[in-house]
Amino acid sequence: MMLSPNEINLADSHVMAIINLTPDSFYAASRRATLEDACAAVERACREGASIVDLGGYSSRPGAADVSVEEEWQRVHRGLEAVRRVEAGVVVSIDTFRSEIVRRAYEEFGEFIVNDISAGELDCSMAATVARVGLPYVAMHMRGTPETMQSMKDYEGGVVGDVCDYLARRSEELQFAGIARERIILDPGFGFAKSAEQNFELFRGLDAVRELGYPVLVGVSRKSMIYKTLGISAEEALSGSLALAWEALRGGPAILRVHDVAATRQVLELSKHYFQSR
Repeated sequence: MMLSPNEINLADSHVMAIINLTPDSFYAASRRATLEDACAAVERACREGASIVDLGGYSSRPGAADVSVEEEWQRVHRGLEAVRRVEAGVVVSIDTFRSEIVRRAYEEFGEFIVNDISAGELDCSMAATVARVGLPYVAMHMRGTPETMQSMKDYEGGVVGDVCDYLARRSEELQFAGIARERIILDPGFGFAKSAEQNFELFRGLDAVRELGYPVLVGVSRKSMIYKTLGISAEEALSGSLALAWEALRGGPAILRVHDVAATRQVLELSKHYFQSR
């Protein structure tokens, strides 16, 4: 069964498992094309220690093509049905920027976390929909759309300052729309409208994001900032992903959105012993 998001403490660190229900996500091993694949992925993520499973039916990789609401819903529904069949006892997150997906999912399956790459700016009904049903909400920094974002990497005030200014302003707007402050989670949007150098600069500035006073989600798993820097492929980027997971935890609690749950869970457990014993 799906747990209520209220059953996890967002003041602690958590591993969020990526379950891509798309045919074109950048890391091929994360794609789950059938209900059976999705069930196996949910079961494995929970067995390996994920607190949250993040279901995505719309690829947000750079240059990704648009898909219809109906196609996205078919994919997301498959993931939600997998959670229900597995009875995993896990909190669900849905990676969508469409309020219609949120509405349908809530009506059929109940509470979950909304993980919105656009912070509500690609669908003017999103904030009101989330506020009406009282769901936790991840607001991520991005510019443009997945198709156009890589042409929008100029930051006049520096990437850290501009991202923090945006997230501060947007979180206030979301509260004005009715989303409770304690339900807002911020994601600086690594890889979205940012060069590799800007991604690392932003990573070094995570403390500034935390100072805004909200839980922080960090999603760098197997991304191009790792594999292009190292001259390898996404399939070879586990070690780099784990190194950045450790660094993300150095500054305090975080939700780590990852492809590799068991390995990241080990990093999280070691970080608790290391940082708490200092």
